[in-house]
Amino acid sequence: MQIVYSDRKTGKTGQADVPKDREAQLVGKRMGDIIDGAIAGLDGFKLKLTGMSDSAGAPSRSEIEGTRKATPLLGYGVGMRYRGKGFRSRRSVRGNTVSNDTVQLNTVIEEYGSKPLEELFKVKEKKDEKS
Repeated sequence: MQIVYSDRKTGKTGQADVPKDREAQLVGKRMGDIIDGAIAGLDGFKLKLTGMSDSAGAPSRSEIEGTRKATPLLGYGVGMRYRGKGFRSRRSVRGNTVSNDTVQLNTVIEEYGSKPLEELFKVKEKKDEKS
């Protein structure tokens, strides 16, 4: 499972992998819940769960309860692109609760820890391969 965390102050995002033995601590959490950042190696940070997606890429919607997969008739919002006024279609989406099928959690930082933000959002240098 992967956690994508973002900082609303700077607009930067980062990613952290959750070890397999700690994934069980996240199962059952719902969108809007506050989780401890130590699960992903972010000691002292508190993260608010804002969204998630499953292994098939289906996003989660807050109004669908539980971990089930559903195909509601959607006109706007998560899982839909705007196609014009009055356009609606059925889309495959997940519920608002973390399950074993969840592969990515989207979060925002609510409380900051002891690590400086520059250390969290390190820029990876691209390798120039000119040969």
